[in-house]
Amino acid sequence: MHRLVLATRNSGKIREFRRIIEEIAPGQIELMGLEEFPDLADVEETGSTFYENALLKAQTVCQATGIPAIADDSGLCVDALGGSPGIFSARWSGVHGDDLANIEKVLAQLDDIPEEERTAHFTCVAAFATTDGTYLTDEGVLHGVILRAPRGVQGFGYDPIFLPRGSELSLAELDASTKDAISHRGQSLRAIAPRVTQLLGGLL
Repeated sequence: MHRLVLATRNSGKIREFRRIIEEIAPGQIELMGLEEFPDLADVEETGSTFYENALLKAQTVCQATGIPAIADDSGLCVDALGGSPGIFSARWSGVHGDDLANIEKVLAQLDDIPEEERTAHFTCVAAFATTDGTYLTDEGVLHGVILRAPRGVQGFGYDPIFLPRGSELSLAELDASTKDAISHRGQSLRAIAPRVTQLLGGLL
């Protein structure tokens, strides 16, 4: 079994990655989160794009642990807010990882925006890095609209207020397998997996 480090301590993201990795490569990958490396400092996201931050996290964690690493940088991009929160999605309210506060701030900013102008998309860039400096990246995008109030208790982040295009259920109302099939994170992982396979001779 091959070991990969997922460069995050976000428990919701770890669960989602593990489900998707198991679907892609059943029984082949031991995916570890950063909770297994308590002495490893969080990677400061100094990039100005999803791509830069994802690659920075993957390369930094790979070099620190000596194990190939997967990272992602993802966020909610709301058209009426000029693409914000974007790379600042996790800390939009001013406190990193406070999902409820982040949701409340976005809803407040969109309070007077009509339905037809509440379009948005999630973007996820997945990055894979090896100890020899080789890296790969790929991107997934999920389009939809922002609801006026949260719906559902599944998922994490902005899932309760995001209605995917063509769906009657918010991301937080979808079961895990349905969400994984359409999510921006699932798209990016499925896109990068064949390239990782080619690079590392069947790692995934």
